[in-house]
Amino acid sequence: MKRTIIYTLFLLSFVCQQANATHIVQNQYDSSLNQSEHMSWWTHDRFGLFIHWGLYAMPARHEWVKSREKMSDEHYNRYKNLFNPDLYNPEEWAYMAKAAGVKYMVFTTKHHDGFCMWDSKYTDYKITNTPYKKDILKPLVNAFRNEGIRIGFYYSLLDWHHPDFTIDRNHPQMPQNPELLKELNKNRNMAKYREYMKNQLTELLTEFGQIDELFMDYTYAEGENGKNSKDWDAEGIVKLARKLQPQIIINNRLGLTENRQGWDYITPEQFMPQQWPTVNSQRVPWETCQTFSGSWGYHRDEYSWKSVHQLIVMLAETVSKGGNLLLNVGPTARGVFDERAIERLNGLAHWMRFHSSAIYGCTAAPTEYTCPNNCILTYNPNTNRLYIHVLEWPFKSLYLKQYKGKIKYAQLLNDNSELKFRTETKKGSHMTENTGADDVIITLPVERPNVELPVIELILE
Repeated sequence: MKRTIIYTLFLLSFVCQQANATHIVQNQYDSSLNQSEHMSWWTHDRFGLFIHWGLYAMPARHEWVKSREKMSDEHYNRYKNLFNPDLYNPEEWAYMAKAAGVKYMVFTTKHHDGFCMWDSKYTDYKITNTPYKKDILKPLVNAFRNEGIRIGFYYSLLDWHHPDFTIDRNHPQMPQNPELLKELNKNRNMAKYREYMKNQLTELLTEFGQIDELFMDYTYAEGENGKNSKDWDAEGIVKLARKLQPQIIINNRLGLTENRQGWDYITPEQFMPQQWPTVNSQRVPWETCQTFSGSWGYHRDEYSWKSVHQLIVMLAETVSKGGNLLLNVGPTARGVFDERAIERLNGLAHWMRFHSSAIYGCTAAPTEYTCPNNCILTYNPNTNRLYIHVLEWPFKSLYLKQYKGKIKYAQLLNDNSELKFRTETKKGSHMTENTGADDVIITLPVERPNVELPVIELILE
């Protein structure tokens, strides 16, 4: 992945005050953004799995290891000559993903190091030329598709291996003296690299069936020695992708920030917006990509792992702001998920088994529903149900401001047990100067439900 701060700053330039929501959110996005039916599955499913896997799993220090440690091609090629994921079992991956509630998967077909995880006919720098000798991508696609999970491909615009990709500030061969850069690039030809990219994208979008999402990564035009949309022929890539896969969804990392028809959604990375992001004061589809730990590729000695509770809260908060969560796992060099990742997937699976209806098909709640303290709201406009994710369990009562006449029935989602609710009068025993006549009080059990994040389901009038 590209460095987080670039897209954090990019997103911050987009975020501004939310527009008012309607009572029933039938159309989540402004029609001027020309959103079509091809986005409907994506805004319903909400939860995807990102998989970062490549040669960088062998050094196990970060997916940017070649650049960060200024490795030569010769040094990095040691990993290609040894890479043999003998325990790779995509059916096992797909089974765990489905159990965790994942609805779509995005896989790194080629990361910045240029190594291809499929048998591309346009390069020898690929998985079939390792000791493993077999294609990884087709079995992966088939396994996830067989579990009913939609398929997305990640493709890096950067390529630190290709001889025609010009050396820039991110490249491992970037000299300390910038004056040497022109000499290093004099025989490199980005036009040839653009042709190479389009040939590979054509392979990916024609040889693996329907591809639902294309995650291009990334443009870095700011500052010196970067690359912009013209370096990639971004418009040409978009036209090619939409010609080969008319229904495909494309992210915003090609640098076409002024051409909103060139992308479908924005991608804050390792960052949670304060509210639903907007462009020109209009809400846009968005997907935050996040990691279990602090790294995208497998990092053996990285220990800042998020807890199951943090991940569930992250998912609920993302949906509460109208977004999707793309949660990343980095498999080991032997082709298995880290035990810490498996533990968290299992935790997500347990919670999603009982609470997925508070995620799928849900979005931000209409503004007429005030969020209680220490809670998150999600809302399903098709069923007209409001979900209260309770971050801190209150003692016996949950106060809902201005909810009188709006609730038909209330229940705990984990077991569908009824919750009684009432509106206090001035003589009521629970009436205080802070309790209004139009407020509703839900009576809660003293003991917190034994789930990571309790959810109250309100069936609305």
